[in-house]
Amino acid sequence: MAERSDPSALRWLIGAELADYRKQTGLSLSKVAAQVAISKPKLSNMEAGRFQQYPDDVAKVLECYGVSQRDIDRLCALAGRSDERAWWAPWAHVVPDWFRTMIGLEGLATAEFHYEPTVIPGLLQTEDYAQALTEATGFVRADHSERFVSFRLARARRLTDAEPLEFHAVMGEAALGLAVGTPEVRQEQYRHLLKVAELPNVTVQVTRPQRGPHAALVGPFYIFDFELARSIACAELLDGAMYVQDFDQVRTYTMAAESAQQVALSPAESVELIETMTDGG
Repeated sequence: MAERSDPSALRWLIGAELADYRKQTGLSLSKVAAQVAISKPKLSNMEAGRFQQYPDDVAKVLECYGVSQRDIDRLCALAGRSDERAWWAPWAHVVPDWFRTMIGLEGLATAEFHYEPTVIPGLLQTEDYAQALTEATGFVRADHSERFVSFRLARARRLTDAEPLEFHAVMGEAALGLAVGTPEVRQEQYRHLLKVAELPNVTVQVTRPQRGPHAALVGPFYIFDFELARSIACAELLDGAMYVQDFDQVRTYTMAAESAQQVALSPAESVELIETMTDGG
């Protein structure tokens, strides 16, 4: 997991929990600062994840909030990792700032759920499919296109790391039918999906219109689960992302994910559907 740690995302995770615990107590930053002898600006920076949060400071603040020792130890362990190098650093100049947090969270996660109704999820894309999709969207500068695709492929290696990500994708049937690139590109993509679906840590499901509605129809989203942090939900926007940390709100996304899984074809049925779309199907 060390090579996939991301300091910005990790600081963000720690800060989100610190802010949530404080809000539960009803204390203002000023009152906390007076009680723990840490300046208000520093506390604000700790919650925003602007700088590294040190374990001693994290423990002092959480003790003020009456947090259980188990959760204090958990967040202090996270804080001890936050000076590790970001895995995406070689692609920093082509990755938008908002996306760095998301892929940083993905790098830290032990499990991820991704609902994507219209395109094949990024972690499951082939190089040629990713290239064609990148060129078609126009969001990446032409001279950055090749580097961005190499970043996508590096990101996908998370599925085959020594400690691989547990990945569950539910995609719409429209994603399989989307005319990305040439027919040859799409055929290669279908074969790749079938191969990746064989991995023990990857589950692929497809929703079909005739199966009826489900609770995830609002649009694409992610749920990240972590070893030492609480789960986070993320909804990707056109030029940014919305992160959800509140326990009840994350649970709403989890219920939507479960609904999509129940309505979708089973993993075996999904594989059979993809097989029918290949030349030999």
